[in-house]
Amino acid sequence: MSSVGVLIVFAIVGAVICAKCRVPAGAVVFSLVALVLFVATPAGQGLPAAVASFLSTVDDSTTPALTHQPSTGSEAVG
Repeated sequence: MSSVGVLIVFAIVGAVICAKCRVPAGAVVFSLVALVLFVATPAGQGLPAAVASFLSTVDDSTTPALTHQPSTGSEAVG
């Protein structure tokens, strides 16, 4: 586990260095490597489910506004 943590730190440092040097592609690659390594750890295994739940909630709340339908729970007065 500690070796994965060191790799994540190096990936984050690499992303910061690339961002400081204005190399956006390198920063994106280092960030994606850090994200993949984090999801592979036991602490990060719940991240995909949490992101999916969050996006589902956002989708459910924005769909009525985008389709111009009133919300089912709205009891507007007036």
